[in-house]
Amino acid sequence: MAILVNRESRVICQGITGRNGTFHSLACREYGTNMVGGVTPGKGGETVDGIPVFNTVWEAVQETGADVSIIFIPAAHAKDPILEAVDAGIRVIVCITEGIPPLDTASALFTVKQEGRFLIGPISPGVMSPPEKCKVGIMPGYIHAPGSVGVISRSGTLTYEVVDQLTKAGVGQSTCLGLGGDPVVGLSFIDCLKMFRDDPETEAVVLIGEIGGSAEEEAAEFIKAEFKKPVAAYIAGRLAPPGKRMGHAGAIISGGSGTAQGKIKALTNAGVQVVENLSEVGAVVRDMLK
Repeated sequence: MAILVNRESRVICQGITGRNGTFHSLACREYGTNMVGGVTPGKGGETVDGIPVFNTVWEAVQETGADVSIIFIPAAHAKDPILEAVDAGIRVIVCITEGIPPLDTASALFTVKQEGRFLIGPISPGVMSPPEKCKVGIMPGYIHAPGSVGVISRSGTLTYEVVDQLTKAGVGQSTCLGLGGDPVVGLSFIDCLKMFRDDPETEAVVLIGEIGGSAEEEAAEFIKAEFKKPVAAYIAGRLAPPGKRMGHAGAIISGGSGTAQGKIKALTNAGVQVVENLSEVGAVVRDMLK
């Protein structure tokens, strides 16, 4: 089983006629995703390798019944496509775009939550449900394997590394998703943990965090109070100096908060098995499930 997307999901791509939109839409379809259309204003009526293109998301939804959208739109204009997807009735919105102004994201997120939709990202590699053969994003499909471990991550690259380790260790995944690396993002660790908690076929979860913010500490509180399935975690940025941004806009230690040590302590106190060496995550999770 999976969360958020499955083999029944009907996916469109906003920005499908751009280079990245075309490449990744076709890669999603090749993996098994039900890509039913794309949106580029002014190019309605065209096709991308057989995938119909529409002028608006509303048209795409009316014609295809789409309920999931992946967004490849430049940062300066990405807020409006998110709002357009919400207005058209899209349930799950995956925003790959990097560099969206935080105020734009916060404004769009207010509407997303008000309408009861799900926003993954920005700066997200997407969401992947291997048992359902559904990929919505830029994750490499070949490293995934169907199984029962959920993966939630703030880092796209570390997601790939951990998933590859899990697969090589014989541990398949139920759903893998990247939350995004900005200070303001859609779904949180807690949002995803609630979904995995309620998914009977997810047996354990891997949480990949990094310095900056308080998302991991908040997740630790939730795990301690309400999450009974096994959780393993890795926190990146242990050696990052205070005040130095490392990679993501959200990965910065400021005011003495957001340190790797603080996050590790909170997770450990919640009963999470925190892995110190990234290369050992797959083996630790395999042994944890025995």
